[in-house]
Amino acid sequence: MRAMQLTGSKQALIQSDVPVPEPGPHQILIRVKACGVCRTDLHVVDGELHGGKMPIIPGHEIVGIVDAVGREVKTVLPGERVGVPWLGSTCGRCTYCRSGHENLCDSARFTGFDLDGGYAEFVVADAHFCFPLPDDFDDVHAAPLLCAGLIGYRSLVKAGDAARIGIYGFGAAAHIVAQLAVYQQREVFAFTRPGDRAGQDFAIDLGATWAGDSTELPPAPLDAAIIFAPVGELVPVALRAVGKGGRVVCAGIHMSDIPSFPYHILWGERGVVSVANLTRADGEQFLGLAVRAGIRTEIEALPLTEANLALARLRGGDVRGAFVLCP
Repeated sequence: MRAMQLTGSKQALIQSDVPVPEPGPHQILIRVKACGVCRTDLHVVDGELHGGKMPIIPGHEIVGIVDAVGREVKTVLPGERVGVPWLGSTCGRCTYCRSGHENLCDSARFTGFDLDGGYAEFVVADAHFCFPLPDDFDDVHAAPLLCAGLIGYRSLVKAGDAARIGIYGFGAAAHIVAQLAVYQQREVFAFTRPGDRAGQDFAIDLGATWAGDSTELPPAPLDAAIIFAPVGELVPVALRAVGKGGRVVCAGIHMSDIPSFPYHILWGERGVVSVANLTRADGEQFLGLAVRAGIRTEIEALPLTEANLALARLRGGDVRGAFVLCP
């Protein structure tokens, strides 16, 4: 099968011909129909995440059709459409797993990092960690829901009942969570790279109350802020934008160092919290909510062979919504 493979960090992906994987007892073999390009893929390629498998086939926003199932699989049948997210497996036994926090499992393995992912014609995945997908979304528009959507949803939950939400970095996750927040009758304030008028107009089109540069303060104090941009300098910026009791949610898996900041911008019971991975419960909750909220994903579909181009454009911020690769 064709696959785009990473053989070393900070290198371009190589188009390879690799064997079609065989599903293990609890796995399913999936014919990939679409795979979203996530910023986490970029962190893997750029060597900003360490410890994964190498060589690796990236990609963890996978939509496909089940081609074959392992002998122990009872819940999924060939021909069904499924989604494969970042969380590929957990131990199921540790304190985190048993308390509903499987996203924190120390033995977790991740799709496109520890396990070969969806930049390929076929992929295998643990049947227990795949999601049935709503028919309301076709293959390419469903793909970004599987990480950008899920992480955005988990970040919004971490923001609590905040009525006035700031979003820093208006990319794939932000354009989904903004729609969800508007559906929940929250006010959205979007912050983009300085001078990114197109991104600000995009946010307004999706229902944002206000949009401006990340260097600006919002016209009113925020109840919470979500930072999707992997820029540590935005943490003190966001703390200055939230009011007393506000929370800053750091949503990325990687972020540059957070600079020191004066205590008074944290004081007043403000808080900073991170989001780590996702749980299967997040997927079950969010995918149904995405239908009820009428979420629409903005995508640009590219052939699988143009994965390097997609990553380069994502690195430069040249994307409206999300890229999706199609084998």
